Amino acid sequence: MVYCSYNSISSSGSDVSRLFDPTSNKTVVDYNRASQSGLASPNSLVLNSEKGDLVNSPMKIGKKEASEAKALAAMKNHSEAERRRRERINGHLDTLRGLVPCNAKMDKAALLAEVINQVKLLKKNATEASRGFLIPMDDDEVKVEPYNHEGREGSMFYMASICCDYRPELLSDLRQALDGLQLQLMRAEISTLGGRVKNVFFFRCCKTEHINIEACQLVPSTVHQVLSSVLEKASSSLEYSLGMSLRSKRRRLCFIETSTSS
Repeated sequence: MVYCSYNSISSSGSDVSRLFDPTSNKTVVDYNRASQSGLASPNSLVLNSEKGDLVNSPMKIGKKEASEAKALAAMKNHSEAERRRRERINGHLDTLRGLVPCNAKMDKAALLAEVINQVKLLKKNATEASRGFLIPMDDDEVKVEPYNHEGREGSMFYMASICCDYRPELLSDLRQALDGLQLQLMRAEISTLGGRVKNVFFFRCCKTEHINIEACQLVPSTVHQVLSSVLEKASSSLEYSLGMSLRSKRRRLCFIETSTSS
């Protein structure tokens, strides 16, 4: 099969004679007349010398088939990824159904709501269970709250706690901060765990026998502010010590590199 085409504008008489020459090579030219009449687009049709009619260019057909194959492959990959994603989600939902007491026919929204309620309940139970234990937590915190204690009528008792990283100056800073307040310290407890420390103080409103109720109402906020300043000082000193240790390590490394290079 020999493919050739004819352009009436750019072709001469000799070109026309070569058009049907079976010994001539394949020639592909713009087919303007067919394009203008709406039968074909430029460079999309060629003349079949054996049948004497116009056929689509094999190059165009190959490109179209390649693009369609790529589109089908992309759609298939997308469908597979979506199927795997849904399988993972359904697997996680089945795991959650096995962890909470719920109906197997419960929809996704109700299941997630039940899981959230169960997590909140477990967190509340853990907090209540550890309330009687003096265990340092991972987060730095300061708490001041009323404390029920049998004492003289008109007395107001509080419990204050501070949890942070341990440092040698912490206890002295706490003593200086609390001595500046008009409080009567009744009991103090301390516990350490893995470099963390928690201090709990039980105190009464004032040292004098004449108790000022209005002043006692301001005690929680005042104590909280004082302990927060101690906590900020501990955090800043820890950052400073870490920075100094990093600088000393850099200096030692520089010294080692200098000594080895010489």
